[in-house]
Amino acid sequence: MTLEIIFFVAAILLGIVLYWRESKGNKVYRFFNKLMNSKELQMKDTDIKGFIYQQSFLPRLVFISVLFLVGILVIRFILPVSIATISIFTSMIVGTLIGTYVAGFVFKSAEVIDEHSDSLENIVQDTIEKGKDFIEDLKSDKKEVKEEVKKTEEAPKKEEKSARDRLKDKGYL
Repeated sequence: MTLEIIFFVAAILLGIVLYWRESKGNKVYRFFNKLMNSKELQMKDTDIKGFIYQQSFLPRLVFISVLFLVGILVIRFILPVSIATISIFTSMIVGTLIGTYVAGFVFKSAEVIDEHSDSLENIVQDTIEKGKDFIEDLKSDKKEVKEEVKKTEEAPKKEEKSARDRLKDKGYL
């Protein structure tokens, strides 16, 4: 189980690296495209699609599975020890797929942040200013409440007549 987890994490990192490399250039995909397709069906020079980059789920799954099958066959012939089991194979495929989607998410969010960096900066600055104003309002309210309490406590009471004396003065008692 530990070996599978190690291979899974390594496969996630491999998926991120594969996606990043194909986003920078797709020479291998272009080579196979020229090799297998006729001149009319070959991809244009402006296309940036690769084996993993900008592919839908099923072709991406097929390309990654073929990559790991070839890798496992090579390892079987080179190493006499059989470490390539089905569970490691599947964990590597799933990990690589997850890695490619994580890398795609990171690249997409970086593009969105770059596009809206000015507006995001203004929004953050406005939020910070509003927060400062709110904190200042809270501080000033506490001071006013304390001052009001002090004023009511500090005000000396004049010696007034009691209610009984006032009633006597009016002649009711």
